[in-house]
Formats: sequence, C-alpha cells, structure tokens
Amino acid sequence: MTRGRRTRPRPTSSRRTEPHPAPAYLPRAGNLPWEVRRLCRVNVTENADLAALTTFRLGGPARRLVTAQTDDEVVAAVREADGRGEPVLLVGGGSNLVIADEGFPGTAVRIATRGAALEGTRLELAAGERWSEAVEQTVAAGLAGVECLAGIPGSAGATPIQNVGAYGQEVSSTITEVVVYDRQAGETVTLAATECGFAYRTSRFKQDPARYVVLRVRFELEDAGGLSAPLKYAETARALGVEPGDRVPLAEARSTVLALRRGKGMVLDPEDHDTWSAGSFFTNPVLSPAEHAAFLDRVRERLGPDAVPPAYPAEADGTKTSAAWLIDKAGFTKGYGTGAARISTKHTLALTNRGEASTADLLALAREVRDGVHRAFGVTLVNEPVLVGVTL
Repeated sequence: MTRGRRTRPRPTSSRRTEPHPAPAYLPRAGNLPWEVRRLCRVNVTENADLAALTTFRLGGPARRLVTAQTDDEVVAAVREADGRGEPVLLVGGGSNLVIADEGFPGTAVRIATRGAALEGTRLELAAGERWSEAVEQTVAAGLAGVECLAGIPGSAGATPIQNVGAYGQEVSSTITEVVVYDRQAGETVTLAATECGFAYRTSRFKQDPARYVVLRVRFELEDAGGLSAPLKYAETARALGVEPGDRVPLAEARSTVLALRRGKGMVLDPEDHDTWSAGSFFTNPVLSPAEHAAFLDRVRERLGPDAVPPAYPAEADGTKTSAAWLIDKAGFTKGYGTGAARISTKHTLALTNRGEASTADLLALAREVRDGVHRAFGVTLVNEPVLVGVTL
C-alpha cells in the first residue's frame, strides 16, 4: 500500500460532483461498436468467457467484455453501453455472481482499477483493488476496523454494495464515503456513508443496481496501538482465548479469522472444490417478533421442546437466526447432494461446484434447500449472490 496525499479537498457537504471528463468517441473500427482501445487502452473481447471470472466458475459468455483499468475507462464503457441501450453487467472479483448458462446478452465491464492511498487513518481504495490484500495491508500498517474481514474474496468496490460483513464486523462501520458514477444523472458523485442506505447485507447500491457504479471507497480506520477493534463475535473470541469485547494484536485477529474461514472452505483454493462457491449462499434471516414466535413453535414441533435455535438481536426489534443452522436441521447436511452441485463438505451455508456443474444444477440445489427449509420451519431463505439472467 502506498502512502499518498489526497488530490481533492475533503467534502463540505455530503454529496458532491467529482470532476470527470466526458469521454470522446471515435468512429467504429472493425466489428466493434466503438473504438475505445486506441482512446483509453481498454481491452475489448467479443463472446467472452465469464465463468473464468467467477469463483463459482459457472455461466455462459458475455456478448462483449470490456476490461477497464481506470475510473475514466469504467465510466466510458458504461456510458457507451447505456447510450446504445444495451444491458450492462459489472464484474469485480466475481465472488458474488451467479450467471446464467446462456451467458449475458450485453456488455460486461470488468472493473480492474487499482490503487490504494493511506493518509493517517484514512484509506482510499480503487474499486478493483483486491479486498483480501487491502485487509492484509491495513493490518500491517497497524490500523483496526476491517481485520475480521480477512480472507473475503472479491474486490473493494463490491464491499459497500453488499455491506460485506463477517465475524462481528461490517464495512459500513468504517466507510466514510463512496465515489460512484450515477448512470441516471450522468455524473460522478461522492456519497457520504449516511447516504448509502447500509443495512444487513444490503445498501442503496444493491437496492438500485442499475443506477450506480462504485469507483472508489473511503474508510476511516482506528489506530489502537497495534490492537484490533473490540471483538464482537463469540467464535472469534473463543478461538483467541479471550472474552467478547476484548482487543488482541491485529495480526492474531487476522490469522485467527483466516484459520476459521479455511476450516469452513471460505478461503479460495483452486484445488479445493469446497471453495468453488460464493461463500454464504443465503443470508441469515431476520424475523419480526411474530415471525420469531411462529418459528420457535415450528422448531419445538420438529426438534423437541428443549431445542433452542441461534438468536441474535437485529434492527427494528427483529431477531436474526442462523441460515446454516436452518439448513442443517432441515436435513441438508455437509456434503449433501449427488450431482455436480453440492453443499460444501465443510459448511452447510456454501453451495459448491464440484467441477462439472452448470448454473442450472446449482440453482436446482438452491431451490431444494430453500424449499426444504421453508417446509420445515416456515422461514424463506434469501440468496446473497447476485443472479444474472436467472431467478431462484
């Protein structure tokens, strides 16, 4: 990570327009609809393989793939496709995409921008930066706030979209600003964290996916003298031999989380099919008081009067329960399945490609699990990955 100085002043208002030159377009060249390779050095591929760009390794080709290495190139590619009225698919690290076997009938824009600047406790990441590397570098710099998000695959630009979280941390607790291209307004703007609509595994960007393109993410981290943020997740605290709320050396927090994730097949390994997944396929359900009471009745009816499902406080007097627990207790245990798509042998929340699966195979398994959980407990699981050209 390089230390740099900001090229723009800090904002005086929560939303502002970022300077962004309007791209100029040259006449068509060959069979390409626009000539941006000479203008912006953008790599354009026709009938491009998308499966290789996803951690599931599934999906058909895109009609066109543009690999953009600067913010200007990203904006130019999206503007051009929007101007032609064709669909746009944004691809970062590919760790949260389920793409139809038929592929994508438009322009896929691969966001390959790089750059990280650290000024004191302020961190700015280009959307294409690898998230796991960024976490490693913040730990090396002695800054706390994202150390328990170690090992999560994908790009920095995806983190605010999903409000990525794990082991007691969410990026929304450290994000201060997100620089986006607003496709509706046709301009690049900066949104304060309060404008991003962050909630459990969602955001303004996820709720309105056709409007915003994340270009940069800014964070405010903590200098706690080389210690982590207070640990919020009981499993992490137990593994470290401390109590929830305690702080530990940053490197120990990161290495412990990585070990926990590896044990669940949640750290990418090309030789391990348990990691050919999108991580957690379903989000943990958040139940209203009435829904939770009905759920408890179903649990006792199915598992006996002493059964106690996991329960955690959530927003608006809700109760969050464990999707992994629900899947397991509904009869879908580790390794479940006989086809090319199966539940991970290490964690029930991960659906995996065993090497020869199709997207149709994966979705058939996902529907079986979702419907089985609903029959057993009356709770409907919601997929976490983005579905492209398919529905669950």
